[in-house]
Amino acid sequence: MDTLTAKSEATFAAIIAAAMAMAAADGIGKLSLGELAKRTGISKSGVFSRVGSLEALQEAVLDEYDRRFAAEIFLPSLQLPKGLPRLLAQVNAWSRRVAEEGLHNSCLYSAGAFEFDDQQGPLRDRLHRGVEAWRASLRKTILQAMELGHLRPDTDAGQLVYEIYSLVVGLIHDTRFLHDEQARRHMQRAFSRLISTYKSFNDLE
Repeated sequence: MDTLTAKSEATFAAIIAAAMAMAAADGIGKLSLGELAKRTGISKSGVFSRVGSLEALQEAVLDEYDRRFAAEIFLPSLQLPKGLPRLLAQVNAWSRRVAEEGLHNSCLYSAGAFEFDDQQGPLRDRLHRGVEAWRASLRKTILQAMELGHLRPDTDAGQLVYEIYSLVVGLIHDTRFLHDEQARRHMQRAFSRLISTYKSFNDLE
């Protein structure tokens, strides 16, 4: 990699990092190329030449958010046995991330979902795809747990995904809005009670 290319990639990474901080604080819909230029000390034309349109910037920010989310939540669980161990690890890591993130910044997807729930356009579509992708990963883990006999064979995977997601949304609300320091503990206890109703009798301790 030559010096010019390395510098260009470093500048792009700095732009995306600054844009992520702005989006986390104010919402993905509040991103502005002009404000981003001010915060990074790069001319607006310089920012535009590297990221293109505002829509492309929003896409890049969500792509990076997805990458970090997968690195923290999904990938570590792959080191564990398939099925329930992975599901428990994913939900635990997800709740930890939400609780820590909620103290300072908003979740780009939860905030974006409320901001764009009644709007149409490419940003709403991108947010929708991101949410569906994670729910699909969660559903896959649940199905593996069913196949391995960790969860009851009559488990409705879609229903369980919904219930887990609802608990996380509740955690986001209580952490971010209510500033409830006990929110994660409440969520974890609720999840433990929930998953116990789905466990296979063969997997009960």
